[in-house]
Amino acid sequence: MTTTLYTDLDNVLFEKLAHIKLLVCDVDGVFSDGRIYLGNDGEELKAFHTRDGYGVKALVSNGVNVAVITGRRSAIVENRMKALNVAHIIQGEENKADALSELMQRLKLEPNEVAAVGDDMPDTGMYEHVAVKIAVADAHPYVAKQANWITTLPGGFGAVREISDTILQAKGVANEIFGASV
Repeated sequence: MTTTLYTDLDNVLFEKLAHIKLLVCDVDGVFSDGRIYLGNDGEELKAFHTRDGYGVKALVSNGVNVAVITGRRSAIVENRMKALNVAHIIQGEENKADALSELMQRLKLEPNEVAAVGDDMPDTGMYEHVAVKIAVADAHPYVAKQANWITTLPGGFGAVREISDTILQAKGVANEIFGASV
């Protein structure tokens, strides 16, 4: 077992994290707590954790690409991900497996270079294409059973930061992270 900042991980899994070049995330339930706030005039609000934002920026600044693949379309998501320098924002995609496969082909990545994180049933298709299958702590049980890593933190409350920190720790650069939180 390897001790990380958050928990102990299997040595084989920790070694796989050292080779990750792309982290692919769902949005609702991963970057947010899964709730969508709707105002009387149709305004949609979501809460994002600044620690997750810092983690994403740290990954990107250390050469790890980040992508989001989500079934919904939202200007909030577009704006938030652009602010975090997320290069690959795929919205309104019901078939996440196909979207990830196309992205991997475009980026010329192999499964052992990709990790995917989800919280609910539509996300499990991405697991077919990756070596590291991650579920947030409060993921649906079906998703958790397919994952080879379950975070200690729930979606919207630092799970993405936990993943980012652990990937950077596996790459040996966790102590070289600095910059502004977003």
